[in-house]
Amino acid sequence: MIEQTKTGIDGLDDILNGGIVTNSTTLISGNPGAGKSILCLQYLYNGVEQFDEKGIYLSFEENESDLRQAAESLGFGKWPEYVDNGDIKVYDKQVLLRENDFSSSLELLLDDLEDDEYDRLVLDSLAMFELFFDDETEKRTYLLKFTDILRENGLTSLLTNEQGAVFPDTEIGLENYLTDGNIYLIQTPTDTGVNRYVWVAKMRKQNIETDIYPMEIDWGGIKVHQNASAFSMMSEEESPI
Repeated sequence: MIEQTKTGIDGLDDILNGGIVTNSTTLISGNPGAGKSILCLQYLYNGVEQFDEKGIYLSFEENESDLRQAAESLGFGKWPEYVDNGDIKVYDKQVLLRENDFSSSLELLLDDLEDDEYDRLVLDSLAMFELFFDDETEKRTYLLKFTDILRENGLTSLLTNEQGAVFPDTEIGLENYLTDGNIYLIQTPTDTGVNRYVWVAKMRKQNIETDIYPMEIDWGGIKVHQNASAFSMMSEEESPI
C-alpha cells in the first residue's frame, strides 16, 4: 500500500483516491486568482487541525501578516495560534528574499527542513523562487536539489506555479516534469463571474480521477464537487470559453 497524506479539502481527497502520496512534491498551477495560495493555506491548516501534522510555509510573495489575514478571512481561525506555537512555521518574503542567492536562503531553512517534527511544506511561488537564478540550467539544478532535500527529509510538499493561460496544455514547463504530481486550478469567465475547476493531471504511484471537477471557494476554503464537468481540457474545441 502506498502511504498517503490527506489534504483534508472537501472532495479533493476523493478524486485523489485518498490523498497525496506521502513524501512527494506536487505542483499546484493556475492563473492569477485561481486559488493556489488558498489551497496551500488550507493544506497546512488542515494538517495541524485534523491530522496532527505540522507544516512549513515558504512565501516569496507575502508577508507573514498578510498570510495571517488571508487565513483568518477564510475561516482558519486558529492560524495565528498555530503559527505562534510553532505548529506552522512561516518564512515570509522579508526573510527569504533578504539574501541575494538561494544557497544562503536555504541555509536558513535547513534546520527546520531536517527536523522530523514537520510533515508538510508549501513553497509559494516558483515564479518568485526563480528570480534567484540567472539561467534555466541554474534554475533546474537548484530546483532538483531543493526537491531532493524535501523528499530526503520526509516532507509532503506543494509548490505553486503561476500560469498565464487558462488551459494548462498550452504551457508545459520544466517544473511539471520535476515534480511527482500536477494539480491545475482553472477559472473561466462567465456573465456573472467565474466558474472554478480542479484537474489532477498526474500523480506518480497512484490511481487518480482525471476528469475536471467543479470547485468553489467560500468560508472554510476550497470545496471540490464530485459531478465532473461536461467538458474536457484536452480539446480546445470542447473548451467553454
